[in-house]
Amino acid sequence: MHVPEEVKALAAQWLKAPYDEETQKEVQALLEGDPAALIDAFYTTVAFGTGGMRAVMGAGTNRLNKYTIRNATQGLANYILSQKVAHPKVFISYDSRINSRLFAEETARVLAGNGIEVFITKELRPTPFVSFGCRYHGCTAAVMITASHNPPEYNGYKVYWSDGAQVVPPHDKGIMAEVDKIKHPDQIKLVPFGHSLIHQEGKDDDEAYYAALMPLQNHPETNQKEGNTLKIIYSPLHGCGITTAPEGLKRWGFTNISHVEAQKVPDSTFPTAHSPNPEQEEALHLGIDQLVKEEGDLFIATDPDADRMGVVALHEGKPVILSGNQIASLCLHYLCTTKSLPKNSASLTTIVTTELFKSIAESFNVTHFEVLTGFKYIGEKIHEWEQSGAHAFLFGAEESLGFLYGTHSRDKDATIAACLVSEMALQLKKQGKTLVDQLNELYKTYGPFLEKQLSVPFGGGQKGMETMKKLMEALRQNPPKEISGDKVIEVEDYLTGKTKIPLPKSNVLVFRTEDQSKFIIRPSGTEPKIKIYGLARHSNVKRLDISLNFLKENHLKG
Repeated sequence: MHVPEEVKALAAQWLKAPYDEETQKEVQALLEGDPAALIDAFYTTVAFGTGGMRAVMGAGTNRLNKYTIRNATQGLANYILSQKVAHPKVFISYDSRINSRLFAEETARVLAGNGIEVFITKELRPTPFVSFGCRYHGCTAAVMITASHNPPEYNGYKVYWSDGAQVVPPHDKGIMAEVDKIKHPDQIKLVPFGHSLIHQEGKDDDEAYYAALMPLQNHPETNQKEGNTLKIIYSPLHGCGITTAPEGLKRWGFTNISHVEAQKVPDSTFPTAHSPNPEQEEALHLGIDQLVKEEGDLFIATDPDADRMGVVALHEGKPVILSGNQIASLCLHYLCTTKSLPKNSASLTTIVTTELFKSIAESFNVTHFEVLTGFKYIGEKIHEWEQSGAHAFLFGAEESLGFLYGTHSRDKDATIAACLVSEMALQLKKQGKTLVDQLNELYKTYGPFLEKQLSVPFGGGQKGMETMKKLMEALRQNPPKEISGDKVIEVEDYLTGKTKIPLPKSNVLVFRTEDQSKFIIRPSGTEPKIKIYGLARHSNVKRLDISLNFLKENHLKG
């Protein structure tokens, strides 16, 4: 295989100081024995996108390693300092992945090297804890080292701003521009980890976080008196949810928790769930088996950085996996029927989340807003309302198992979501009902809603990204006239601004059909794949599957 000269030149730079001996050996091995891997490791620089970075770990400019972490952090530091903040501070934590603690410490070393005060957790903590910690310490920004539910070979770097939400314009573009300027290790300012500007945080931060959750209870007395009657099976899927979710549940009164022991201990190799995503049934099978065996009420699973939560309910003796759309709708309805709502109450979802959520909100006079895919846009709205007083945030959700109740965090939070779902399940159990019974009642009230998603992968590297780009351009130029027999009556293009609601430009296409269903197509922001979302106004699963596959086979074949 021919290796481009520019790749060879970049690799040669990594064969000498200041790159360490281990890194040099890894690059030399690629040069001698794996030209394809060498090209992929050096053909570009790992992209620092609008929320940070996520990539396979290893040596090279297109990999996540301590050098690319340092580069990103120096760019972040330069941007923070350009904002002329009087006393800049950054909060840092990390999940259970390979190198997560190392990358967190490298981040701290560079920030402190630039005169920025750092608060780093002594142990791994969930992503929403970083959002909370950022606000609790009055920080300018925060960093979470995580690759969410990606396979074990990945890691990532998420950036938050002072409001506790992931960075959005103008800060995201400003940080990206500064990161792009960092080309060589000589540009990095670095101090030892024991520097006086670096503080390791522990129990006080934990207690502040749990204290913020307690007032969110809707039935505190019932929770404390009868919470132990709800039998919960819990799994962190080898991630950091174990550090907050069980304790959060216990403090709300839900003490009857049985752990999936094989998945309880944080493990960077995810031995029982190679793809530790609670959206995927194979990641849940151990917990489902335990739920049935122990005749529990709920199985709750959190992803490795504990911002997403999956739920399985035992209904009439059988386990029922609830989708993110169903959990979101149940939670919103519960809050609308339980809380005394201010007149300016508002709810938030992304554009790919079920329209059942919107129907519920409007039926209770809750103003509903849709934002682009990505929980950072929900966090942005919460901050906006906090400043203006225009609306009181009630609940936010996205279909990929992301939920937020309360404003202690500005990112999806599996711990508070687990507490809320458990409280709701307890109230239903007192009535002899399950979450599934309640969901069926919602469908009777609001009509049929059915949602499914199909992902079309394109492989890694430059070729996959180029294929995705071409397919989206072709779809934009030649949209479908019908989808599996249903006439397309309206097309929305978020890249051109031809949409029903004004939102920032994004590479998203929406097709609405005669039967009031809609299909949304967008490239993933973190992986080389295009996602197709089917949001149907019927309950025929086979019919929806046919429609999704029609779009894949006729419009998204690379």
